[in-house]
Amino acid sequence: MTLRKFVHVVEETPQSHSAIRGRGASWSPANRFEKLHVDLTDVDVVEGALDTEETLRRPTQYFRDGTKSIITRNTSPDVGFETSLNPYRGCEHGCIYCYARPTHEYLGFSAGLDFESKIMVKTNAPELLRAELESPRWQPQTLVLSGVTDPYQPVERKLQITRGCLEVLTQFRNPVAIITKNHLVTRDIDLLRELATCNAAAVNVSVTSLDQNLQRVLEPRTTSPQGRLDAIEQLRAAKIPVGVMVAPIIPGLTDHEVPKILDACAKAGAQFAGYTIIRLPWAVAPLFEHWLEEHFPRRKEKVLRRIRHLRGNRLNNSQWHTRMTGEGIFADQIASLFNVGCRRAGIGARPTLSCKSFRRSTTQLRLFG
Repeated sequence: MTLRKFVHVVEETPQSHSAIRGRGASWSPANRFEKLHVDLTDVDVVEGALDTEETLRRPTQYFRDGTKSIITRNTSPDVGFETSLNPYRGCEHGCIYCYARPTHEYLGFSAGLDFESKIMVKTNAPELLRAELESPRWQPQTLVLSGVTDPYQPVERKLQITRGCLEVLTQFRNPVAIITKNHLVTRDIDLLRELATCNAAAVNVSVTSLDQNLQRVLEPRTTSPQGRLDAIEQLRAAKIPVGVMVAPIIPGLTDHEVPKILDACAKAGAQFAGYTIIRLPWAVAPLFEHWLEEHFPRRKEKVLRRIRHLRGNRLNNSQWHTRMTGEGIFADQIASLFNVGCRRAGIGARPTLSCKSFRRSTTQLRLFG
C-alpha cells in the first residue's frame, strides 16, 4: 500500500504573530478543496490588518445545519462502534490536536480558527433521531455521542440539543455511549441514570493532562482537569458506568502523565479506560507545529521527532490497526505504561451495553390500541 504524503495546498506562513487567548489555533490554513485562499501575511495585505480587534478576539458564530439525517455510520475497525450522533459540526473547545478539524474543510471553512469559531448547529437533531429510531430499518445498537465533535461544547448549555437527543434515546431505551471533555454532562444525570437501569448508558470523560496550565492552551475552552474529575465522581455516585479516555497521548509532552491520570480518575470513580495516540491528519499537522512554536518552542523538535517515530517517520499515518496506537518502541512503551497504570489503579474492562430494553412508540400504541 502506497501512503500519501500530506502536501500543503499553498506554501504559506502562519497568519498570526502570537497565540490568541481562548483559542487553540491562531491562524486559518488553506482549505485543501478550495481554489481561492487569502493569505493575510502576503506583502500586498494592508499593513495593520492583522491587529484589528476582531482578529484578536475572534468571536464565535453559529450557523443552522440543514442536514436531513442524524445518524452517521462507519466501517472502520479502529473506532469500536458503527453508529454515532453529532449534534454540532465544528467545536468551540478549540483543542489544537483535534483530528476532526479537517472535516470543516468539506463545508468550505478552514481547519484552523474556522473550526472552533464557526459552528454548525443541528437544531432539529432530536426530531431527526426520533424518526430514524422509529423506522423499522433501525436495528437497535449503541449510538456514540459524539463520534467527531464534543456534544457538550459551550453552546450546548443554551441550546440543549444533546439533551433533547438523550430524551429521545431514553424514551426508546436505545443504548448510548458518551465521550466528552465537559463537566456539563452532569446536567443530564437524570436521563443517564434512567438509561443505566437498563444497562444502556456509559460515559467516557476525556482527560489529556492534569496540568491546568497546559490544558488552558492545549484545550482552551474545555473543563479544567479538576472539573472533569468531579464529573467522574458525580456520574459514579449516580451509578452510571463511567470511564476515562486518556486521549490523545502526546509523546514528549503528556505521555509521562498517563499513570497519574489513571490513578486520579480511578480515585474519582472511573471503572474503565482507553487511550489513543495523537493523530495529525491534513492541516492539523501544520497547526500543531505552529502551536508548539508558540507555546513550547524548546520541546517542539523532541515532540515532533517522537511523533514521527510512532508514525513511520511521518507526522501522520492513517493505516488501519495502527493509527490510534502508533507503532515501534515508543508505542510499545506507552501501551505498557497504560496497561500497568490500569492494573495498579484497579481499572477494569469497558462494559457491554444492552439493547434488550429497546422499544418503539408505535409498538406501544399497537399494544394498547
